[in-house]
Amino acid sequence: MAGLAAIFGSGAMTNSIREIEGMDAIFIIGSNTKESHPVIANRMIKALHRGARIVVADPRSVPMTRFAEVHLKMRPGTDVALLNGMAHVIVKEGLMNREFIEAATEGFEEWKRSIEEFTPEEVERITGVSRDDIIRAARIYGEARNAGIFYTMGITQHTCGLDNVKAIANLAILTGNIGRESTGVNPLRGQNNVQGASDAACLPNVFPGYQKVGLPEVQKKFEEAWGVKLPDSPGLTSTEMIIAAFEKRLKAMYIMGENPVVTDPNAHHTVKALETLDFLVVQDIFLTDTARLADVVLPAASAFEKEGTFTNTERKVQRVRKAIDSPGQARDDLSIIMELSRRMGYPMEYSSPRDVLREWGELWPPIQGITYERLEEEGLQWPCPDESHPGTPYLYKDGFPKGKVPFSPVSFNPPAETTDEDYPLVLTTGRNLFQYHSGTMTRQVEPIEAHCGTPYVEISPGDSRRLRIRDGAAIRIVSRRGAVTVSARITERVAEGTVFLPMHYREAAANLLTNDALDASVKIPELKVCAVRVEPVKRR
Repeated sequence: MAGLAAIFGSGAMTNSIREIEGMDAIFIIGSNTKESHPVIANRMIKALHRGARIVVADPRSVPMTRFAEVHLKMRPGTDVALLNGMAHVIVKEGLMNREFIEAATEGFEEWKRSIEEFTPEEVERITGVSRDDIIRAARIYGEARNAGIFYTMGITQHTCGLDNVKAIANLAILTGNIGRESTGVNPLRGQNNVQGASDAACLPNVFPGYQKVGLPEVQKKFEEAWGVKLPDSPGLTSTEMIIAAFEKRLKAMYIMGENPVVTDPNAHHTVKALETLDFLVVQDIFLTDTARLADVVLPAASAFEKEGTFTNTERKVQRVRKAIDSPGQARDDLSIIMELSRRMGYPMEYSSPRDVLREWGELWPPIQGITYERLEEEGLQWPCPDESHPGTPYLYKDGFPKGKVPFSPVSFNPPAETTDEDYPLVLTTGRNLFQYHSGTMTRQVEPIEAHCGTPYVEISPGDSRRLRIRDGAAIRIVSRRGAVTVSARITERVAEGTVFLPMHYREAAANLLTNDALDASVKIPELKVCAVRVEPVKRR
């Protein structure tokens, strides 16, 4: 990883949610913010009413496009070309922040040569977005004093996901929109404590606080703290574990709070991999599709049934307080893990989650000033190195930790799977407002199910006419990996040649169709683009 993409490798927002209202320009790319992050979207709309200009880049006419001055409706998987094209315009029109570039960056000239080919005309050819809209969007972002970029998994879940993030980072440092209030690069996390899980090292290549496995001084610190010898090489990512299980290189798995049977790409392959294991343990609050495959299910407590802390998308650590007792045999995650560890020969000496936070701060200085006492009234944002520190609303105010940040040249590469005669349409996936993730919780709620409990696929009027598909008709979507039957929703939200399938519905699981090709660097699967065909379902 290089450039700013490496510096905010934690995936956290560089800036705070409240700062959105002070932005002059808001660039949303690969994020259905109004449906996936409605509270943050409302802040953006407030900023609009105060004079901010909004640009949305998305293959669909997502709800935030109603508030956008420009909607860049590009072909799925062409983000790098679009971002390089906007940067090209900003450079050609002299909208870059020369003072910031000279003082805080390196590699500008080499990077500038790398975007020469990304003219508005060439980017229009690749993305399908008109050259005029590309230029308008670049000017809105480039001319703004305070501009923020917001993205989600529409950017990262590609075989070029890392390159997409690098291209975003290039745009931010090109204009100097980093290290100041109401600017920044702001990835929005997909679930409530994803940030906290990452901070606490639910990753295969780091110890808590993003301290890299294999560095001698890091190894020594954690081995002394925990009193055990620790691995000195990275483990497998979750997607690599499924591959290893399928190939019988991995014998057992312990899955907590995840439902990969619904959320992983190429779901048939995932099921076969889990069935190949010698032993599978699933810890969850409901009997998910994944839990049904388990040898042992450990019933866990929900967020309202336990004490602890969550860390949200803006790096804010917040208290979680127990409100009700857990049903049946359900127990909080910490007590389950401690009991398993004790039975495996390593007793963990924690009397409460408070002890865990205290130890964490001792091992990761950026959160050492965050204590339960300080969290009584409100949350604190890391870095917060001591108890007199107020927390950090935005990062890099005093510069970058490694000195100057490099620009990162990135070239455009098409998705791993493109359309052909047999599979002429592009499928993209995502979320809707009423359901949440794999539906583990929301699909237990009868009013939600009554309103939005039926799976559907969005298809353009042009494609529906060509394929002779009526609104509401049952259709079959087929990819190289599987097929689902679902009702058609004819809408101009999707462009001709593209169909959209929400990920929430197990009975028409989008990930039976999606491609499990991985980003070579960070091993993220290409969930957002694959080739499909659509067929009417013949009545018997």
